[in-house]
Amino acid sequence: MDPVEPLGAAAVARSRVVRASWMAAGFVAVVVGSIGVVVPGLPTTGFFVLAAWCFSRSSPRFEQWVLDLPHIGPMVRDHRAGLGMPRRTKVTAISTMWIAIALSTWLLRDRWWIAALVVALGLVGTAYLLWRVPTKREVLDRPTDRPGRPGRPGRPGPLV
Repeated sequence: MDPVEPLGAAAVARSRVVRASWMAAGFVAVVVGSIGVVVPGLPTTGFFVLAAWCFSRSSPRFEQWVLDLPHIGPMVRDHRAGLGMPRRTKVTAISTMWIAIALSTWLLRDRWWIAALVVALGLVGTAYLLWRVPTKREVLDRPTDRPGRPGRPGRPGPLV
């Protein structure tokens, strides 16, 4: 596992108040992301991506801490590298989201306009995950300009 370098001192805010604000925002994102681990429908990785971004402006040490978290760190690094989400994770996220939407809609059935808003926002979130967030396998299978087999960047091709 290659360590991802923090953005560096140039990106860290100089003002103590600004740094403290970014750090507080980062910790709030960590708390909400941690709650998302156990609450269905609440995203986890997105909040940790936000936390790493906030920490990159306040504390490279805490940014590295997020990047080194066992299950979350690789997903944050993949997001930063533009690799997207694995297909299985994307299917799980959309399925969990729609279970939460169905439960919310059922609980809000007396307030039809709020239930309709929940469904509409669910459609927007689903569309975003399907069409804007790349699927990790598809990104890795794209041909590259690097040497090696097509679709497998940096790996040597077959010996002929």
